[in-house]
Amino acid sequence: MREPLLIKVSGEDKPGVTTAITAILARYKINILDIGQSVIHRHLSLGILTDMPQSAESSPVLKDLLFQIHKLKLQVSFEPVDEDSYGQWVDQQGKGRYIVSLLTRKVTADQLSQVTAVATKHGLNIDQISRLSGRVHLDTVHNQAKACVEFSARGNPKDLAELRNEFLELSQSLDMDIAFQTDNMFRRNRRLVCFDMDSTLIETEVINELAKRAGVGEQVAAVTEAAMEGKMDFVESFKQRVALLKGLDEKVLKEVAESLPLTEGAENLVSNLKRAGYKTAILSGGFTYFGEFLKRKLGIDYVFANVLDIDNGKVTGKVVEPVVDGDRKADLLRLLAQQESISLEQVIAVGDGANDLPMLSAAGLGIAFKAKPLVKASAKQSISTLGLDGILYLLGFRDRDIG
Repeated sequence: MREPLLIKVSGEDKPGVTTAITAILARYKINILDIGQSVIHRHLSLGILTDMPQSAESSPVLKDLLFQIHKLKLQVSFEPVDEDSYGQWVDQQGKGRYIVSLLTRKVTADQLSQVTAVATKHGLNIDQISRLSGRVHLDTVHNQAKACVEFSARGNPKDLAELRNEFLELSQSLDMDIAFQTDNMFRRNRRLVCFDMDSTLIETEVINELAKRAGVGEQVAAVTEAAMEGKMDFVESFKQRVALLKGLDEKVLKEVAESLPLTEGAENLVSNLKRAGYKTAILSGGFTYFGEFLKRKLGIDYVFANVLDIDNGKVTGKVVEPVVDGDRKADLLRLLAQQESISLEQVIAVGDGANDLPMLSAAGLGIAFKAKPLVKASAKQSISTLGLDGILYLLGFRDRDIG
């Protein structure tokens, strides 16, 4: 007869603890059913669920364990696990698995309390918590800090849409982002990242910058805003804005390109994606001139955008068809996935405007970045608190993995 026994060890961490304990278990030919360990600020918590012989036979094992653990100046307790309880634990393997990522500048107890409360309310049991971000100095400036805590949870929520809505409402009220993903093979096997350009990779709308130099800044900015919020057809808005640029000198393009402000974390994100073997693409409703500039600057693999028609050194104000709008972005994303011989589940799309929604929906992981309310509510995930490199946390990167 066998009896599962949970061995719980705690105390100051030191090298060789796991070796010393498992060596004793090995001497008695004990099987390990489960094992978990964590260390927080040099404090060790180690749990080993064993397939222990019946009580009469296990006493020598426990005696040797007690002696060794006392020698290591650690605390130990033994908890028998009844057969029914063990059976229920094993049966949980059939439940869904999810990853909940909390992204913020600094983690607060209130954030953790409310995130875990929502998870519990919807039938999720958190069985592992990990910190993906590095250790933070106490005097770190708030707007320069970044933190991510990842929860591994198991369960079968009855209403995933409602769960996501509650997480979204919580993120807006507590100055954080909450990503909720199914824990499957695709989360660890993404291969292509497609970016919108304006207000995503860069912190401005290029067409607005060109319009300022053409003396029509306010007119173009108003149309741009309406298009990004989904209040106006993108192609129609694009034609109106380009027409207002008629007569702009070609030399202005170089000046604007060289002054484009990169979004926080853009360089860090792209360089680490490339180092990890990802392909990257710009799919933009902006202009190829600026997409190609960013391609050279950041090392992007593909660029698809609109051509700004120029004749005799001046912008003509005419639109070159076909216009890269929302549907075209989604089509290009699918073509790139096919070209790279990967599934759509392996594609990530990142954007901020209403014209990005089709590609965000087509991708396995769609991320609304500092997006308009409509886009944020519609996308699978959103990031508004951290820079673009916060996306690395959603892919499971830890700070120690980031170059």
